[in-house]
Amino acid sequence: QEKLVESGGGLVQPGGSLRLSCAASGFSLDHYSIGWFRQAPEKEREAVSLIATSDGSTHYAEAVKGRFTVSSDNAKNTVYLQMNKLKPEDTATYYCAAVSQLLSLRPLKLVPVGSWGQGTQVTVSS
Repeated sequence: QEKLVESGGGLVQPGGSLRLSCAASGFSLDHYSIGWFRQAPEKEREAVSLIATSDGSTHYAEAVKGRFTVSSDNAKNTVYLQMNKLKPEDTATYYCAAVSQLLSLRPLKLVPVGSWGQGTQVTVSS
């Protein structure tokens, strides 16, 4: 069964850091693009970042550019999202998904593939 499982969320103070993981099972990430998305309460899900694991190219939403870094470890079949200088407005449930299309860069709009996992909750609060 092909699936992606997110982990690494938690409660962090403003200005702090977290690293999220997106572990793939049942398929290899080598030739996929993987997107990170987030959904805050009462808001629509939005794309945060994209990485093409084949060549390592990355893209970010304007709101996180310069603070978040997406990377992949193909040997571990895992994609990471390093989040620094976190702000309260980063509070959301974060999801990862394979991406079939990059619709636009500004704003970052991606077409996810498959069903959503449980996500991992990130709460930024003092």
